[in-house]
Amino acid sequence: MVIQVVVGWWTGSLALLADAAHLFVDAAGVGLSLLAVWFAERPATPEKTYGYYRVEILAALLNGVVLCVLALVILFEAWERLRRPHEVLAGPVLVVAVAALGVNLFAARLLHAGAGESLNVRSAYLEVLGDALSSAAVIAAAGIILLTGWTTADALASAAIGLLILPRTASLLKQAVNVLLEGVPPHLDLGQIETALVAATGVRRVHDLHVWTLTSGREAMSAHVVVEPGTPADRILEELHVILHARFGIDHTTLQIETEAPSLLQISPRS
Repeated sequence: MVIQVVVGWWTGSLALLADAAHLFVDAAGVGLSLLAVWFAERPATPEKTYGYYRVEILAALLNGVVLCVLALVILFEAWERLRRPHEVLAGPVLVVAVAALGVNLFAARLLHAGAGESLNVRSAYLEVLGDALSSAAVIAAAGIILLTGWTTADALASAAIGLLILPRTASLLKQAVNVLLEGVPPHLDLGQIETALVAATGVRRVHDLHVWTLTSGREAMSAHVVVEPGTPADRILEELHVILHARFGIDHTTLQIETEAPSLLQISPRS
């Protein structure tokens, strides 16, 4: 990373500087993610009854905001470089970019296994993949400059790096904000959950149904379940918990059983 900054400054390569800045922010993001995962393991307290699970989501949100700002800065600098082209020493840029690509691919391989289990690890994995693509863009720009002398390729590669960061940053921010707003997890359908609950024996209807995410891989649900009069509460609760676990992977549930009084039969007196 330091070598990228030094070589980028020396060679006049904005693309290499952008790649270095991207790598620095990603490395800081990985460190923050690991710290958040460690902190989230702290036990719950009487004041923090859910524990510190949301620290991981806050870390992902902060990471996304920083990446968004970085992308906008890179795009601005690329625009300035397009307006005022600058000489670039492409040879050293190519060597450093190839080395950076190798490091990024190795890091991506290490993070791949946990990317599907944690939002933070997933964000770190996507960032490393983005770094690899950024390095590939720098390699392409350096090769073009070496072959043709067209230095505008460096500015275009910088813009490509900025544009590469924005979409995945938007996706990360969307996921983090959805968790913080306690939205329904994207992989779950509220209608399907309600249908499955109502299909259980003795259940009339369900209301005040809420499903949200505590942290990556930990969903919670609460609902009021109206049952037929005389339905054993223990039996229906056990059946509903089995349905929620087996079909939707939800284990943290709060179900309130309610009954409705049977309709009164209106008998008209005989005349």
